[in-house]
Amino acid sequence: MQPNLVNSTGGTFPASSQFAFDPSKSNRLSWHPRVFLYKGFLSDMECDHLISMARSKKESSLVLATGARSSSQNNTDESIKIYMADSKDTIVSKIEDRISIWSFLSKDFGESMQILNYEVNKSGYNYYESQSSSGNDRLVTVLMFLSDVKRGGETVFPRSELKGTQAEQGAPPECAGYAVQPVKGNAILLFNLKPDGVVDKDSQYEVCSVLEGEEWLAMKHIHLRKNGTPKSSLVSEDECTDEDARCVSWAADGECDRNPMFMIGSPDYYGTCRKSCHGC
Repeated sequence: MQPNLVNSTGGTFPASSQFAFDPSKSNRLSWHPRVFLYKGFLSDMECDHLISMARSKKESSLVLATGARSSSQNNTDESIKIYMADSKDTIVSKIEDRISIWSFLSKDFGESMQILNYEVNKSGYNYYESQSSSGNDRLVTVLMFLSDVKRGGETVFPRSELKGTQAEQGAPPECAGYAVQPVKGNAILLFNLKPDGVVDKDSQYEVCSVLEGEEWLAMKHIHLRKNGTPKSSLVSEDECTDEDARCVSWAADGECDRNPMFMIGSPDYYGTCRKSCHGC
C-alpha cells in the first residue's frame, strides 16, 4: 500500500509512484498569470470515459453554465456544464489524485469535477472570472481538454504577458490574447492567487467560440480551505478578532478582497483582520 504525502495546507495526496505522472512534461506558459501546460495529462481512454459519463448525465439533467456569459445579448450561451458531484468512479478518483500531485494541493480542498460541452456558437465566447462567488477563494483552476476541435475553442488569457499566439482568424474580438489550442489529453493549471495570496486579476480566461465541431472540457477548482468548510468553523467565537487597529478602515477600503491572505488568512496563516472581513 502506497503512503499518502502531507502538503502545506494539512491535507494529503497520494504518492506519485502510484501514477504515470512526469513533472518534466509540465511546461510554464506564463508567469503573469502563472499558467502551466501538461501535454498528455489524460489518456484517450480517460477522456472518452469522462465524456461518456457526462453524456449520460446530460441526457437526464442539463445544467446551464452559470459561470459563462455570451458576448451578444441576443445570443444564447450554448455551453453546458455537467457536475460530477460525489462521483465514486475509480477513473475520476485517479484523475483527481493526479491533479493533487501536479498542484501539490489536497483534493479535499477541491470542488467536484465539472464537464463542459461547447457546441458551434459563432458570435459568442465564454468568460470566467478569477474569483469564486462562494467566498472561499479559488487558488487553482485545472482545465483538461477531452476532445480535439476542428476550428475554434481556444482557451485565451487576455491579460497574459505573452501575446504571441492568437486565436484563429474569425474569432470574436473579445477572444484576443495568448491562446492555447484544445488538444485531447492536454491540461492547463492556472493559479488564481498570486504567491502572496492576493487575487490575481490577470488569471481570468476565456473559451473562444467553437467554429466547427464541438469541444469537451473537464474543469477542477481547488480552494484555500477544505471544500464545504465555512469560515466560522475554523475558529471559535473568542478567537474572532482583529490584530490591527486599522483593520476596520482597511476592510472599508476593500482590502479584504484585494489582499485576502493577509486580511483573512488561510488554513496555515492567521489572518490579520478576520473579524472586520467577516472571515470567522
